[in-house]
Amino acid sequence: MTDTPLLTRIRRRMHPATGPLLLGAVGIAGAVMVHFVDPHEPGHYPTCPWLMLTGTFCPGCGTMRAVNALTNLDLVGALQMNVLTVALIPVLAYSWGQWVYYAVRPPTGRVKMAHPFWLWLLLGVILTFWVVRNLPFASFLAPG
Repeated sequence: MTDTPLLTRIRRRMHPATGPLLLGAVGIAGAVMVHFVDPHEPGHYPTCPWLMLTGTFCPGCGTMRAVNALTNLDLVGALQMNVLTVALIPVLAYSWGQWVYYAVRPPTGRVKMAHPFWLWLLLGVILTFWVVRNLPFASFLAPG
């Protein structure tokens, strides 16, 4: 897909930090919404399609309730809803902070990308969490 001349001009005029700052604002707005519109009450949010189709929990099941608990400063409640989400929040925050930093202060040299090992490890952790949280002995990983 090619950009039209108008889109190209708009992109050139935008500050490089616009993307990460807009994404951060959307994330904060989502957390505020989940804080005030309680996901524990039925009918406010749609049911997880994976849970509805298979009856098993996906890696993201319980994430909205975990965010709700975190915005209420309830770390234990958040861990009970989705321990993986709580564990990944610092990683996401660090990555987002680096994105903002490099957008405001572009590096003079080459930026070292993450080694593929870490990406494969992340995928392995997510898939393992997905399988294990649905096994009978690990019912403590199920949301709520």
